[in-house]
Amino acid sequence: MSQPQRSASSARDAILGRLRSAPVAQNAPALPDVGGWYDEHTTHESQSERIARLRAAMQAVKTEFHDTTDADWPAVLLRVAAAKGIRNLLIGNDTSHGAVLQALLPANLELVRYTEPIAQWRDTLFDHIDAAFTSARSAIADIGSVVLWPTPAEPRLMSLVPHIHFVLLDVATIHPNLHSAMRAEGWSRGLPTNALLIGGPSKTADIQQTLAYGAHGPRELVVLLRHGAGGAA
Repeated sequence: MSQPQRSASSARDAILGRLRSAPVAQNAPALPDVGGWYDEHTTHESQSERIARLRAAMQAVKTEFHDTTDADWPAVLLRVAAAKGIRNLLIGNDTSHGAVLQALLPANLELVRYTEPIAQWRDTLFDHIDAAFTSARSAIADIGSVVLWPTPAEPRLMSLVPHIHFVLLDVATIHPNLHSAMRAEGWSRGLPTNALLIGGPSKTADIQQTLAYGAHGPRELVVLLRHGAGGAA
C-alpha cells in the first residue's frame, strides 16, 4: 500500500473512531408524531375524489388517462397503441398483465418480453422499442404521481427508455398522500433499489423556459385506470 493510501485509511479510521466513541445523548428530543399530524390534516375523501385529484394533477402535465375495467383494459391498450402507430410494446418477463396481452395474440403489435440483461440488447432497447407497458404499485393523489416498484420482471429501464410508457393502475391503490402510501404498503419493511414516483412524461426547459417533452425519458405517459366491479369506466 502506498503512503497516500495509508494516510487516507488512517484519517478515515480516526474519523470513524471519534464518531463511535462520541457520547450518546441521554435526553434526546422526542421524535415528531408524523403519523398523528397526517391523521389530523389528511382530508377524508371518497375514492372518486382521490381519482379526480390524481387526474387533474397529472393531466396538467400532459399525462393521458383512459378509464378501463378488469375485462376491457387490454382492448383499450391495444386501441390506443394502434391510434399512436406503435409497432412494438415492451412487456415484463412473466407478469400477469403481460400474459393477458400475450394471450390475445395482437396481429398488429409485436410484444417484446424483457428477458435479456441490458448489456445484450441495449441497442435494440434504445433504438427500436416504441413503447413499454408496466403495472403501477399505487398512486398518490396530492402530488399527482404513480408509484412504480421496479423488479427483475419489470426493470426500471422500462419506464425510462421507450418513447411511450403505458401504466396499468388499480384505482383502489390511489392514496391521498405519500405518508398514507408508505404506511399502508409497509415501505419501512423494505424498498427496491429505486422506488419511482412518476408525475408525467419526461420534460425539461432551456434557459428561455421553452418546455420540451421526452428529453430524458418517455415523451408520453398513458395511464390505464382500472376500476373494480361496480366502478366507473
